[in-house]
Amino acid sequence: MNLNLKTVAAASALTLATIAPAQAFDDADDAIEFRQSVFHLVAAHTGALGDMIKGKTDYDAGEATYRAESMAALAKMGLEGFEYPGSDKGETKAKPAVWSDMDGFKAKMAKFESDTAALASAAQSGDQGAVKAAFVTAAKNCKACHSDYKNR
Repeated sequence: MNLNLKTVAAASALTLATIAPAQAFDDADDAIEFRQSVFHLVAAHTGALGDMIKGKTDYDAGEATYRAESMAALAKMGLEGFEYPGSDKGETKAKPAVWSDMDGFKAKMAKFESDTAALASAAQSGDQGAVKAAFVTAAKNCKACHSDYKNR
């Protein structure tokens, strides 16, 4: 790739990165549906990995890595659905505290992102003990966030 093409590609990527969030949803209901879908997938991967950690299913290192890497990828996505204007209304289990304490919520989401990245790294190592420890840490953060920011 020549220098001019690299410059154009970089400029295009930066432009798209700055306009994509504004165009990600048609309305607040789309934002709510998006974040609920993200967290539904997080729950599915957490449940499957949790069953391996608890011994309910056989531990499979490849499966554990897939589940952990999926959780880490999904952890980067959820916040976007909370930041869309009006997404605090509608059919949602999110507590009003998400919006009244957005800084605290963002901090928990950042911790979730770092915890799941550490979980993915542990899974890639193949060390089942490290996976279990990282999973427990991530799960504790999930529970803490749910306690503060999600209605049951």
